[in-house]
Amino acid sequence: MKKLIIGICSILVLCLGLEFVVHRLSEVGVTKNSKNLIIYNWGDYIDPKLIKKFEKETGYHVTYETFDSNEAMYTKLKQGGTSYDVAVPSDYMIAKLRKANLLDKIDTKKIPNFKYIGHEFLGHSFDPHNEYSIPYFWGTLGIVYNDKYVKKGAIKHWDDLWKKDYRHNILLVDSARDIMGLSLASMGNSMNTTNSLKLKLAKAKLDGLGPNVKAIISDELKMYMIQNEAAVGVTWSGEARTMLEENKRLHYVVPPEGSNLWFDNFVIPKTAKNVTGAQKFINFMLNPKNAAQNAEYIGYATPNTAAQKLLPKTIKNDKQFYPSMQAMKNLQVYQDLGPKKIQEYNDLFLEFKMYAR
Repeated sequence: MKKLIIGICSILVLCLGLEFVVHRLSEVGVTKNSKNLIIYNWGDYIDPKLIKKFEKETGYHVTYETFDSNEAMYTKLKQGGTSYDVAVPSDYMIAKLRKANLLDKIDTKKIPNFKYIGHEFLGHSFDPHNEYSIPYFWGTLGIVYNDKYVKKGAIKHWDDLWKKDYRHNILLVDSARDIMGLSLASMGNSMNTTNSLKLKLAKAKLDGLGPNVKAIISDELKMYMIQNEAAVGVTWSGEARTMLEENKRLHYVVPPEGSNLWFDNFVIPKTAKNVTGAQKFINFMLNPKNAAQNAEYIGYATPNTAAQKLLPKTIKNDKQFYPSMQAMKNLQVYQDLGPKKIQEYNDLFLEFKMYAR
């Protein structure tokens, strides 16, 4: 009987030991779950064929979740309910994530394809040494116009949007930083202005644009412009490229007085459980062949110089979407202005939206 009790106790101790080991292995990501990878990205922002290719080549299983705004992404990462391995925030949000200690440093030695990122896309203010982020796509904010309603070349500057010719015929993207920003740029101010008086003056100028605004919308803007529902739209370069491909009467302009230069970037959240898998995925996406395929699918500009060479000439030579270095000099990257100032931007934009309706 005594031997039986000792045997049972031994089995229990062994089981508890195994449970502890499994738990520890799970924590460090070396159980079978280490082949799981959770990606958090914008909707329709990667060629699905590349995910399947990555899974086939590496044996990983990718779970792909999406967000519709940087702020929504930030909240989810801060709450920590899901341990995302890779996320794709925009420039100013990376600075905010860093301040909140929500990002891991990236060991680029384990991402050899990092060498293909052009130097002009590195070292920006939101991550000066690229310790926490690697560029994914980049682009600009500009104006799309339809030559069915607008004479070719008639729109070159932000101020052209205020012309009476476009009454109730302009679509604006629903973004406080972008719309407040274009008004600021049209007045010769920085798109990162924190001066309250300048912000109020920019909003007052926007009020004058109100009669020309047909709608302030998001994804629908692309469809409406393709279908000739409006003469002019303010949107991002990748969206514009898709529009131009679908409707040959459309043209894209980046006003020379200044506009936004934005970057979306790969990051590894602090709560990532599969850092090795994250590094492999980022490296896979930076492979020139994969990056070129992704750029053709998405429509935005790739910062991967080797991938650019693989793109069709009609794409890589299009100065609307791959502007010269000279043209990029007046472009501004958004900075994290802090919650109080961002709220001021949002409040002024909301006032304008109510007036423009």
